[in-house]
Amino acid sequence: MFDYKLIKAMATVVLEQGFEKAAQKLYISQSAVSQRVKLLEEQTGRVLLVRSNPPVPTDAGRLILKHYQQVMSLEKGMVEMLDQDSQSTFVPLTIGLNADSLATWFVEAVVPLLLTEQVTLDLLVDDQEQTLSYLKAGEVMGCVSSHARPVQGCTMHHLGTMHYRLLATRDFCTTWFPEGLTTEAAAEAPAVVFNRKDGLHQRLLEEILTEVPSHFPVHYIPSSEQFVELIRKGQAYGSVPDLQGRQYLLSQELVELVPEKAYPVPLFWHVWSHRSRLLEKITKILTRAGCVIF
Repeated sequence: MFDYKLIKAMATVVLEQGFEKAAQKLYISQSAVSQRVKLLEEQTGRVLLVRSNPPVPTDAGRLILKHYQQVMSLEKGMVEMLDQDSQSTFVPLTIGLNADSLATWFVEAVVPLLLTEQVTLDLLVDDQEQTLSYLKAGEVMGCVSSHARPVQGCTMHHLGTMHYRLLATRDFCTTWFPEGLTTEAAAEAPAVVFNRKDGLHQRLLEEILTEVPSHFPVHYIPSSEQFVELIRKGQAYGSVPDLQGRQYLLSQELVELVPEKAYPVPLFWHVWSHRSRLLEKITKILTRAGCVIF
């Protein structure tokens, strides 16, 4: 039998990214937090937390955290069924989200939830190919991902498709791509990519070019808004979703490097499959938003 007080201490250390902040969150001493994590490791016979900066759960730790989050969600669902008026505090809703969704449609979509439920958003943001790892590790209750295969113990719902185009300023295209997008030009022109795990730019080039250069200059900008800003400043070209780039194409501030060439990225909502009114509600809200937006 697990002692959930100990597991909560470890979960708070991971969530707050440190023992000191976890102690402040739990209103106990930092030493007490450390002792609880150590005791949990002694009870399980496993190292559950790598004492790095920030602390990172081991594989065994991730299993414990996933179990804990599911138990907490089930417990909340039971409270909701027993007494609809019993919820007096805000409940964190942990979601894995791709940065482009956060920059475009997500916040507007979840406003109805925030108006009717006492929840706070706790978003773990990454590329759409990476967000599913948060769900598998038990760090989130649901995630928006480009992976089309459901995870065991979860349900999957298609949200829609984001279309990406290679955009740049007209001057940038004149300077770096006078003959259009060629292998030789792509090897020299500075590109912008979200982070080192983002393979979208590479795949877009593979769709267009018969031969993709093995190396080319890259800016890594892990912010969707600043990603586009660098392109607008004429310092790079990159793959921008239509939801974000359409306004700049209409104003002719940016142009398509390869006209009418869009790369589709389907998005899916993965969420725990156990019964919970809150998870059912957020699922309906996101799938409804997807039907309207995409």
